[in-house]
Amino acid sequence: MSEKQIYLDHSATTYIKPEVFNEMLPYLNTYYGNPSSIYAMSRVTEQAIDQARERVAKVLNTAKDEIYFTGGGSEADNWALKGVAFAHKNRGNHIITTKIEHHAILHTCEFLEKNGFQVTYLPVDSQGFINPDELKKAITDKTILVSVMFANNEIGTIEPISEIGKICRERNVLFHTDAVQVAGHVPIDVKALNIDLLSLAAHKFYGPKGVGVLYIRRGVKIDSLIHGGGQERGKRAGTENIAGIVGLGKALELSVSNMEEENRHLGFLRDKLINGLTQIPYTRLNGPAGDKRMTSNVNVCFEFIEGESMLLLLDSKGVAASSGSACTSGSLDPSHVLLAIGLPHEIAHGSLRLTLGSATTEQDIDYVLEVLPPIVQRLRDMSPLWKKFLQEEGKAQ
Repeated sequence: MSEKQIYLDHSATTYIKPEVFNEMLPYLNTYYGNPSSIYAMSRVTEQAIDQARERVAKVLNTAKDEIYFTGGGSEADNWALKGVAFAHKNRGNHIITTKIEHHAILHTCEFLEKNGFQVTYLPVDSQGFINPDELKKAITDKTILVSVMFANNEIGTIEPISEIGKICRERNVLFHTDAVQVAGHVPIDVKALNIDLLSLAAHKFYGPKGVGVLYIRRGVKIDSLIHGGGQERGKRAGTENIAGIVGLGKALELSVSNMEEENRHLGFLRDKLINGLTQIPYTRLNGPAGDKRMTSNVNVCFEFIEGESMLLLLDSKGVAASSGSACTSGSLDPSHVLLAIGLPHEIAHGSLRLTLGSATTEQDIDYVLEVLPPIVQRLRDMSPLWKKFLQEEGKAQ
C-alpha cells in the first residue's frame, strides 16, 4: 500500500464527519431504548427521531409527516417504484424511467415487468440529458409513475427536474426522483419542483451507511414494502436505526449549511482536474461541463486502455477511484450509462470516475495529474489496440 492516500470516490460513499459521529454516539451506548416502548428512555429516542425528521423536512421544504426513514437509498427506490406500482395497478400499469438510472431503479423495473407492468426506458443524449418532449410523448392514459434521477451517479449530469415535475403534474402522473447524489450539493425544494417521491441515502453526504429517506407527498397512495410492526406511521416496519437516523439528520443539515462554499471549492477542483486530464491525447470527458454537472464529478474515457488496470495502478499510487457505480464494480461489462450516451464498448471500457469531497485539496488534484498520465501511457504501450492505431496512423501519414 502506498504511503500516500487520496480518496476520490465520494460518489460511492463518504466518511462520517466528526460532528455527525458525535451526535450519533449517545444513541449507541446511552439512549438505546426502543422508540416504540413507553418508558422515559424510549421517549428520548423517539424525540431524537422526530428531530431528525424535522431536519430532513426543512431541507426538502416539506412537512415532517412526509418523511419516512429507510434502510438506504436502494430500499427507498424499491419502495417508491413497487409501492406506487402495486397501489395503482387498477388505474394503469405503465412506468417511465431512463436508460441511465441506478440499478436500484433499473432492476426494480425489470422485476415489475415480470409482474405485468410495462416500462418505457427513455434514451438520453450524448451528455446524458433526457428530452422532456420525449417524456411528454411517452406518457399514456395508463402511465402511473415517472422515475428520473436528479443527477447521474456516474457522469454527473443534472437532469431538468423542474421541467419533468411540471409535465408530470400537468398530466396527473406521479413523479419520483432518485436524489441520492445531489443532497448537500444541489438545493432541493420538493414543492417547487413538483416532486411526489424522493430518495436519499445518508452515506452520500457524510452520514452513516444503512439509513436513507423516502419522501412521500401527503395524499400519495403507496403500498408498504416491509410489513411487520407499526413503525414509520405504519408504512415501514422494523425497529428504527436510531443512531443512523440521528446521523442522517445532522449530516444533511450540515451539508446544506455548507453547500455554497463547498460547491465553489469542489467546482474549482473539478474544472482543474478536467482541464488537466483532457490534455492527455485521446481523452474524452463524459457528461456536460459547467453548471449542469455535479461539482464533485469527473468522468473521462482514455481510448485504447482498460479501466480496471488503470484503477489498480492508481491504487498502487495511493489514489482510490472507480470506473463507475460502486454497485457494479465487480462487473466486466462496460457502464450502461456510457453505452447509453453513445460510446462504443471499446472506449467505454477505458472509463475513470473521480469524485471529490470536502477533504479533497488542490494538492490532491496536482498529485493525480502527476501520476495518471504515465499510467495511461504505460497501459497504452501494452495495448494491441494502441499499437494497431499507431500503425494505421503511420500508414495514413
